[in-house]
Formats: sequence, C-alpha cells, structure tokens
Amino acid sequence: MDLGIAGRKAIVCAASKGLGRGVAEKLAAAGVHLTLNARGAEALEATAADLSERYAVSIKTVAADVTTEQGRAQLLETEPAADILINNAGGPPPGMWTDWSEEAWLKAVGANMLTPIMLIKAVLPGMIERGWGRVVNITSSSVKAPIGNLGLSTGARCGLTGYVAGTARQVAKHGVVINNLLPGMHETDRLSGRIESDARNRGVSYEQARADLAASIPTGHLGRAQDFGAVGAFLCSEHVGFMVGQNVLLDGGMINATF
Repeated sequence: MDLGIAGRKAIVCAASKGLGRGVAEKLAAAGVHLTLNARGAEALEATAADLSERYAVSIKTVAADVTTEQGRAQLLETEPAADILINNAGGPPPGMWTDWSEEAWLKAVGANMLTPIMLIKAVLPGMIERGWGRVVNITSSSVKAPIGNLGLSTGARCGLTGYVAGTARQVAKHGVVINNLLPGMHETDRLSGRIESDARNRGVSYEQARADLAASIPTGHLGRAQDFGAVGAFLCSEHVGFMVGQNVLLDGGMINATF
C-alpha cells in the first residue's frame, strides 16, 4: 500500500533501537525524510547509517535527552518543520506504590507525559499552517489494562492519553491527526529486563520465562519491531484522516476485552 507520505519530514524519538527504530524504518521505506533522536550517539549513528544505506531518504540525527528543555530545543532546531512526530520514551522502572516518592512521580510525569505534550505543542502550529500533520504517541497497553508494578508509567501515560483525547479533536479540522499506539509485549530491551527478573523470581531459565510469556499471548509469540513499525507508519499515512484521538492496541490479543 502506498502510504502517500513520500517526501514528508518526520521526527522520531527514541529511534536508535526497539519500537522507535521499527517505526523509523517503515517511514523511511515510505519515502519519509527523518530526524532521529536518542540519548546514545553511537547506537543512533549506527541506525542512521543503516537506514541511509537502504533507503533513499535524508536522515539527520540528534543525540540528546528530550526530557530536558535543552534537548527538545536542539531537536526542534534541527527539524523546525516536521510533518510527522513520533513521540516515544522508555518508561520508569517497575516497583510498588509504597516505594514511589514525589520525586519519582515528577520524573515519570516529566518523561512520559510532559515531554510529549511539549513536543506536540511545538509542532502543531506549523502543521496547522501547512494544513497537514500526523502525531503518533507510543504509550503502553497498560493504559487500557493497568499493570500494578508499572504504576508510574501507567499514571503518566494515562495523563498523556487524556491530553490527546481533547487536543486531537481541536486540531483535526486543520488536517492534523493525533493518535496513540499502545504496544503489548514486544521484543525490546525493556521487556528482556522484565523477563530476566521473572526468571530469577521463579527460579527458571531466561528461555523458559520467555517461552511462558509468549505462550500467554494468543498469537503464540512476542511482538516484533517491524510489525509494530508498519502499524506506526500507517498511522502517519494519508489514509487515517478520519481517525482522530484513538488508542490503537497492538498486543497480539493479550488483553481480553471486547473494546
């Protein structure tokens, strides 16, 4: 399918690996010029070099922490006229409600709610002026079905979800579409860490813990970055103009719900 976005310009956050890279690659395949962001310069440059070699698009990189005002300014200065924004950031560490201090909450809200909101606020005026824009926020399936020990992440991402619900409907008349993409259990470094912890707690091997997790998903396997990326790129396409403020769950059917 032609996504109709060749020649558009996209900012992709946390794009050096995992789900962010998956979306970046599918956007590049669709002919979108990229500005890739991540904290680690080495992995970021490696990703940019690989995508540049395989796709005929321009790729710029910004190694910066976008949870800071300075990092966001650097990113937006590098690409001041983005047609597409992919908001993405790893969540805070798991834990128990008894352990989460005010400082921990402020850090989680800053990274997983306020940072994407500030980037959205920065790119919307240009998108509105040009009469076209796409924003995709990578959040989490925990927004729909909370995971107890991920309360910091869930709380912050639910705040972002509420903001998007209202804002998306305000800007849709200008040709600007905002949606959220909710990953379930995908093959990422973060999930690997959770599997390792589960294996230790249960006294089983990593391979056994991973197999048990995969078996709990109706598809029988963990999510793949390339499949996630394809859905993310579709949400940036010309075909979603009537799809506004939605939360697209991509979890292999793991959450047992009718809606």
